[in-house]
Amino acid sequence: MEKIVVNGGRPLVGEVEISGFKNAALPIIYACVLVKDKCIIENVPNVLDINRSFEILRGMGASIKTIDKTTVEIDCTNVVCGSSAYDLVRRLRGSYYLLGAELGRFGEARVAYPGGCDFGVRPIDQHIKGFKALGASVVTDGGYIEISTENGKTTGTNIYFDMVTVGATINVMLASVMGEGTTIIENAAREPHIVDCANFLNSCGAKISGAGSDVIKIRGVEELHGCTYAIIPDMIEAGSYMCAAAATRGDIKVTNVIPKHLESITAKLEEVGVKVEEFDDAIRVSVNGPLRHTNVKTLPYPGFPTDMHPQMCALLTTVEGVSVINESIYDNRFRYVEELKRMGASIKVEGRRVTIEGEVPMTAAPLVAVDLRGGIAVLIAALTCSGTSEITDIHLIERGYDDIVGKLKSLGADIKKIYVPDPVEIKRAN
Repeated sequence: MEKIVVNGGRPLVGEVEISGFKNAALPIIYACVLVKDKCIIENVPNVLDINRSFEILRGMGASIKTIDKTTVEIDCTNVVCGSSAYDLVRRLRGSYYLLGAELGRFGEARVAYPGGCDFGVRPIDQHIKGFKALGASVVTDGGYIEISTENGKTTGTNIYFDMVTVGATINVMLASVMGEGTTIIENAAREPHIVDCANFLNSCGAKISGAGSDVIKIRGVEELHGCTYAIIPDMIEAGSYMCAAAATRGDIKVTNVIPKHLESITAKLEEVGVKVEEFDDAIRVSVNGPLRHTNVKTLPYPGFPTDMHPQMCALLTTVEGVSVINESIYDNRFRYVEELKRMGASIKVEGRRVTIEGEVPMTAAPLVAVDLRGGIAVLIAALTCSGTSEITDIHLIERGYDDIVGKLKSLGADIKKIYVPDPVEIKRAN
């Protein structure tokens, strides 16, 4: 078992480079299943979810070679449909992109129900609605989702999603990119990783237009070819470091970013009183005076991202006054709150509403990373508190943050990762 140990109370100062966007890399990696050729993917983050995805694809017959620290060559020519490992797929939410990729290439798919962080009910009904609209039959049985078409191809159609959904938007793109005719997605998600996936597919010969708007048009093509493509920077990783710098009253430059993707985060930080300076591919965050309370509501892009909700909460515990966060995406994203309260934070959860009384004294404590973004929230809180905090279950943080300990250490944090033998391991050894 590994732990992160933090001696807090130091401002973060310096420069940090942001890795590739995990949420963009995942669908692009699975989109390679559509291609009977070699794809070279650059700016790939070294995080657990990506490494598990590579493991899934290798088990299906893909060849994956590491070219350098952030570049991989993926060849899915010999991938076998329906052969993904049940146990691996169940541990990864993004594995549901295999459904659209297999359906798009083989005209059928068989994939286990996906896993990932538990934020309450996260159905895939809109994915299934999209697959059925494309002419496929869908059966859920024995923990698997099985999809089939009559003639081995999806059929173009108009699809209107009942709600804005990133996963279903991407899955329908994957399923229809080599289908017959034209597919139009209405009420499509607009997130940057939707655009990134569409750009990758177009680089492989697809004909997708409108990505980034609420209407996407996909004209089916016969086949896709390999390409070289670079993943966009991770806006959530960047936002997390921005919140950490503000919470510790630091001064950092965040490099390898697309400032436009960070506009909603930047706007809220400036509202709190943080100074944010934008450059072509970098942002500087600094605090020169007292910070003040604010209200936040999470919304689909370009609104404030739900994946920044816990980090923003950690920051707001350090500012004067009462702040409120309204979570409009997930029913239950608040398990991390109990960990912040363990440190002394004054936070109240009512339904999807979080009320934070700021500047209540907080102390270091033993902490648990309850999920990916909640884990970063408690890590940010630990950085602000004098004394030593130990965080367990850090594999959840490492699902989405590349070298988090090394990057924070480079910014002056007193932080390290240690290995602690599990009690069960000790018992077995004896």
